[in-house]
Amino acid sequence: MCGIVGYIGHRQADELIIKGLERLEYRGYDSAGIAIINNGLAIFKKAGKVKALRKMIKTSDTSGTLGIGHTRWATHGEPNDKNAHPHMGNNGRLALVHNGIIENYAVLKSALMAEGHTFSSDTDTEVLVHLIEEIQKEGNLALEEAVRLALNRVEGAYAIAVVDRNNPGILVGARKQSPLLVGIGDNEFFIGSDASPFLDSTKRVVYLEDGQVACISLEKGLQLRNTANEEQPPFIQTLDLQIEALEKEGYEHFMLKEIYEQPKTILDAMRGRISSKESRVTLRGLEEYANRFVRANRIIIVACGTSYHSGLIGEYLIEDLARIPVEVEYASEFRYRNPILSERDIVIAISQSGETADTMAALELAKQKGAMIYGIVNSVGSSIARLTDAGSYIHAGPEIGVASTKAFTGQVTVLTLLALSLARKLSTISNTYFQTLVRELELIPSKVEEILKENDHIKYIAKEVKDHHNALYLGRGYNFPVALEGALKLKEISYVHAEGYPAAEMKHGPIALIDENMPVYVTATNKSAYDKIVSNVQEVVARKGRVIAIVNKGEKLIAKIADHVIEIPSTEEPLTPLLSVIPLQLLSYHIAVELGRNVDQPRNLAKSVTVE
Repeated sequence: MCGIVGYIGHRQADELIIKGLERLEYRGYDSAGIAIINNGLAIFKKAGKVKALRKMIKTSDTSGTLGIGHTRWATHGEPNDKNAHPHMGNNGRLALVHNGIIENYAVLKSALMAEGHTFSSDTDTEVLVHLIEEIQKEGNLALEEAVRLALNRVEGAYAIAVVDRNNPGILVGARKQSPLLVGIGDNEFFIGSDASPFLDSTKRVVYLEDGQVACISLEKGLQLRNTANEEQPPFIQTLDLQIEALEKEGYEHFMLKEIYEQPKTILDAMRGRISSKESRVTLRGLEEYANRFVRANRIIIVACGTSYHSGLIGEYLIEDLARIPVEVEYASEFRYRNPILSERDIVIAISQSGETADTMAALELAKQKGAMIYGIVNSVGSSIARLTDAGSYIHAGPEIGVASTKAFTGQVTVLTLLALSLARKLSTISNTYFQTLVRELELIPSKVEEILKENDHIKYIAKEVKDHHNALYLGRGYNFPVALEGALKLKEISYVHAEGYPAAEMKHGPIALIDENMPVYVTATNKSAYDKIVSNVQEVVARKGRVIAIVNKGEKLIAKIADHVIEIPSTEEPLTPLLSVIPLQLLSYHIAVELGRNVDQPRNLAKSVTVE
């Protein structure tokens, strides 16, 4: 869960790499480092943010046109200077940056120590650079060959970039189960965990496949081989992505910008896929495998974190509208519990990054058992997108804030389209209801815009509740997963303990916690269970709990008894999560700001969880 940047070309590498690390800092921000080839090998690394590294190298000689950089989220070894990347071997010749985990590092480390190697960090990464050094020394090998042979002895996941002071014209990268891509510019090359470090220089990229080793030089260009030493032609793609998408554009934080982008991103998720005039919902990824979906015994959704919550909403949608049984699993649990799968099952993977390690492992398991696999991801060309049989992009654009917002609503939008399309094919809802849902779905972006106009009111409520150390989120039906998501957002960025519950379950335990110091956030937009929700609110009020209620516009009864009310436009019940989640996102954001938290980069979290 780290960010890798590399450059080889005709420009000075230091500033390009530092800027690239700043753009990748959302992937990890415990420490950062840079290695430059400049008549030798110069390495600088520092615990903390990239700005600490920038300050450190300000007066140093960092000239050179070849270098690598890294921003770290700690796995092996605490975040400090010695554990920061890049790491070197004993002879000072090689420098390496790494994302992932080397699972057999202990065995390798013992063998290397027996050969006289000494280690200066607590990381698994340092073991890898020592292994490459030992293999290179034994056989007097070129860097790329030493890297390839070393990786054949490694167990685990990795994306790496390596430079050699004795070969100042070569940059080597490799990947397995962790993203790495090469940017191809005008007589210059970049390497990165994603395209953001070099998007302003080139949009032509090659996504490395698992087991590929890239050798990059200005003389020979990009050469790819797999770990079996077979040459493989690079497949060059052109990204449809603008550099402006990576900037804050006047917003205080990326998270706030991304919350405000949701009218557009929800529309983009629907664009070309829905038409109320034609009474049509079409997902191209679904159409090719429509028969498999229609005849499926069940659908299993695997995901982690926020994507898991969108999957729960998907369960409600598909079962309610298409009448296909659905199970939702944490990917990390699914892969280890020997699940029962068959060729009549469909596994849907949901992931913003398309690189989530546990979700990828769950898909590999499903594939082995013959199930069809379908991906719902944001990142074009990501590992999950390439692994699945078919899928749908959510088209949300880069999401920089660690706490997911627009990706969540994008995922829910695509799941809604999927459920509607299946319902149409299976004739499980009437034409009239189908047309009503399609018309209402097209109105969702404008209704989100209405909610965003309540930002000042929501900010006021955040100030009123910011000092409480616990919170309870309640919802029924479609809004139960929204309660889980609201609680997660508060935990992620405010560090306030919060729990989401089905509203009816409150009396089976959580009600014991309720007093005047417990804010209770109730999503009360369900028309089908309105009276029950009113009763839940009254139960909280009777115990002096502070109620913050999200209600449909014009609601009167709950408004009289709640401490604070946020009104949202009314819509059809299956579509309510797309609206009711917006106030919870804003509340979490403003509470975090009031508490002085680092909203975009909350402690201990990384955006893309590419390790298990």
